[in-house]
Amino acid sequence: MFQPLVCVVDFHHARGPEIEHWFGAGESDPTAENDWGLIPYMALPDGAHASSEEFSYFSLVHKAREGQDVEPSSVFGISCTHQLDSNELLYRPQDVTRSAVQKAVVAITDKPQSFSALREKLSAVTTAWFAQKDFRDLEILQHFQESLIKDSTNHEDERDQLFGLSLRELIHTFKWQTLILLKAMLLQPKMLFFGSHCERMDRYAETLKKPDSVRTSDRASLLSYMGIPLQIFGKGSIFGPYTPLQQLDTLTDLGTRSYLVGSTNTLLLQQKERYCDLLVNLDEDSVTVISLSLRAALSLTTADRRWIDFLTQTVNDTWDDADPTRPKTHGYAGSEEFIRLQFEEYVLAMLSAEKYHSYIESHKEGDRKALLAEVDGDPAAEFSMTYLEAWRRTENYSLWNRTTDSHLFDIVEPRHPCAGGLTIEDVQRRLASQVAELHLDERFNQTREVVGKRLADGRTQVTSAFNKVWADVEVMREAQRKRSEEARAAAAASPSTEKSPPLSANSRFAKPDMQQAQASVAAASHRAGAYLSSWGAWASEKKKTGWRSGSASSAASPTRDSMEERPKVTTVSELAAADTGPTSPGRGDQSIGKDAGQQH
Repeated sequence: MFQPLVCVVDFHHARGPEIEHWFGAGESDPTAENDWGLIPYMALPDGAHASSEEFSYFSLVHKAREGQDVEPSSVFGISCTHQLDSNELLYRPQDVTRSAVQKAVVAITDKPQSFSALREKLSAVTTAWFAQKDFRDLEILQHFQESLIKDSTNHEDERDQLFGLSLRELIHTFKWQTLILLKAMLLQPKMLFFGSHCERMDRYAETLKKPDSVRTSDRASLLSYMGIPLQIFGKGSIFGPYTPLQQLDTLTDLGTRSYLVGSTNTLLLQQKERYCDLLVNLDEDSVTVISLSLRAALSLTTADRRWIDFLTQTVNDTWDDADPTRPKTHGYAGSEEFIRLQFEEYVLAMLSAEKYHSYIESHKEGDRKALLAEVDGDPAAEFSMTYLEAWRRTENYSLWNRTTDSHLFDIVEPRHPCAGGLTIEDVQRRLASQVAELHLDERFNQTREVVGKRLADGRTQVTSAFNKVWADVEVMREAQRKRSEEARAAAAASPSTEKSPPLSANSRFAKPDMQQAQASVAAASHRAGAYLSSWGAWASEKKKTGWRSGSASSAASPTRDSMEERPKVTTVSELAAADTGPTSPGRGDQSIGKDAGQQH
């Protein structure tokens, strides 16, 4: 039985990362016995100095010692990295030449399901050790290793094991692509998780590693009968939540068939076509299927999309930014347990449908009555026949098919959880999801802020322009008022004449006589009416006697008789002369004489 180990990794300014101390190994050297020379690089990931606390997860191969009849097994490590200002050290060794000291405390165990609780303990121990500011005192690390041995014999509650592995955050981030990641795991491709934050990348990889879980002993018996968990990490497969550059040769080795690894180095991102079939970029929250054959196999069916859209909508409806791990309603729908049961139901239904598909193929020529009457057609099509054909070519399918009963569909119904054709609800849900992914509210808010700022600036500029124009108008009015005052003063000082006395400044703006104006308008109206009546009488008379036309010359020039018959025309000058009377004899007589001459 493997006993948990603890070690300390230090970053030396000249030699780089190296292991300083081992706890729980006795007189032996686990590094040399198990070829664990890469532990220092796994424990101190790239960019760890940029944060006050950083975690890293990795896997190792524990070899059997000489004389022991034990096969090599996989063990798992988790490291917690801290740094401290060198000036704060109570004891500063001579080889400490940098401004900060960086060290990592590493715990190695054969039970990765306890990583969540182990992470919290490791964080507390590392913080307490650094708080001593004297790295010669190792007593707290020795007690920590002894406590890990005791904890390994205790049976933890499953909720403690799953602490920190949030499927809610996974679905909220990747939405429908979460199902693509799950189905891709069963095809055993080369999957690469890239992210600048090491712990976030490692925890996503750990979450995907366990899409289902055991809840009770009865449930465990059923899952074991169904062949779960599937052995997706067999011979030629690598699981490395954090993989340093020193391990790239292992990834490109001919014996490496598949892997799920994580990296913080951009070199793998730049050469993604060489190193992976599927890339998960955690900095951009995107999933990119690079392999064309894998892309065709991972195409979701209508039932698949309906199922993951339902799960995504449930998580979004109960999402709480203050506590992403729990539904804001504090209910069962949308909780971690709810999501795990949904994934378990999906996987079990797919396994049962695959067994029933094989049963149908074997009874094509036989009695059709042997088929299940309550199952219509081949339910495997709801999971995508292209995907199932690709899964049948994997190692984990061969092992599962050999070790499970051929009639699993008698235990679990071979039916997709969301079976059925495309409906209007599916289209509406898909459109709502796509609109939500556009983040229109955020974009409109930004646009609203920009437009509001532009309107405020424009309002300020328009107000300034109007104020300037108004000021110019006031200046012009003031100048005109001054000119009027000067003209009035000049008019008052100038001498008056007898014939044509000059108009004073006040006479220009004198108030008109309203009674005289009304009388003039009435007289003009009376005379205009009489004029129109005379024209109307003349026209009626001519109509009765008939219009007589003469020669062309006489038509062009009216005769004297016709001129005499035409009614007398009263001009406007006569009207004015009649109204004003003899007030202006000079001009009035001339005007009347002129008009009279024209009439005669």
